[in-house]
Amino acid sequence: MDYSFPRYLLAKQSVDDRALNKDVFNALTANLPRGPIRIIEVGAGIGTMVKRLVNWDVIRHAEYVLVDEMAENVEYASAWIPEWAGKAGLSVERSAENQLRVFDSSRNVRIQSERADVFDFIQKNKTPADLLIAHAFLDLLPMPESLTKLLALTNDLAWLTLNFDGMTTFEPVIDAALDETIERLYHGTMDARPSGGSSKSGRGLFTHLRNAGAEILSAGASDWVAHGANGKYPQDEAYFLHFILRFFEESLKGCGELNKDVLADWLRKRHEQIERGELTYVAHQLDFLAKINRYQVPQSRRYRKS
Repeated sequence: MDYSFPRYLLAKQSVDDRALNKDVFNALTANLPRGPIRIIEVGAGIGTMVKRLVNWDVIRHAEYVLVDEMAENVEYASAWIPEWAGKAGLSVERSAENQLRVFDSSRNVRIQSERADVFDFIQKNKTPADLLIAHAFLDLLPMPESLTKLLALTNDLAWLTLNFDGMTTFEPVIDAALDETIERLYHGTMDARPSGGSSKSGRGLFTHLRNAGAEILSAGASDWVAHGANGKYPQDEAYFLHFILRFFEESLKGCGELNKDVLADWLRKRHEQIERGELTYVAHQLDFLAKINRYQVPQSRRYRKS
């Protein structure tokens, strides 16, 4: 199988749509400032969140900055965003290589893609956003030190979604002990990343946000649940599942606690379950909407305009 990360991001859109916590989402829409807003999304991938927010009529007049380190994602977004906008009946103007405007009679959204390490972007950003979005991203970063830096990107709200929180389940069971071992070892690789991150990042955000001077307006579960019906998966979710197994394969290869042939056999059986539409996958995650109170953030951490 050809594994493409942009296609994985496309394939998980429907899974993410179901997963996003609806109470947290409703709190977001209730608290967004009226009128034109500035949004910064870190770890933005190919732009699926801006598509979602436009299609769901959450944003109408906005400046939207997508920040991602992967050149492949930024390049893909440059071609894909005009494609979905056109299909949605929106007009598209390109003012520069990574600057787009999607609009119609009632909507006007300017989209700027930035290929940058998120912490480099934080250093150079001069205009904080009304809303910071980090979608399926914070569990890749060292906490709590990353959070205080990220919150400098917003003067108001932070919507922090799909933060992994320590549970992965595959059904049907192949071998209960082996399944448990593989899941435990996979979670261990999250905790051992040189770049940081945690397999229990979701629950930690309750404390980290408060310590950073943020008020949690809403929080709730946002579990990924992917399952077949009548031997098939919705849309491209079979590809999403194959790619999840790819993450397991890449993370666990060379693991001294797991025989490589045993892992290969387990992966083969799981891929075959997907092909038959039998595999169910659940990953526990948490969403947060936080309000930034600059009066509570230590002075050294506050954003200052130059």
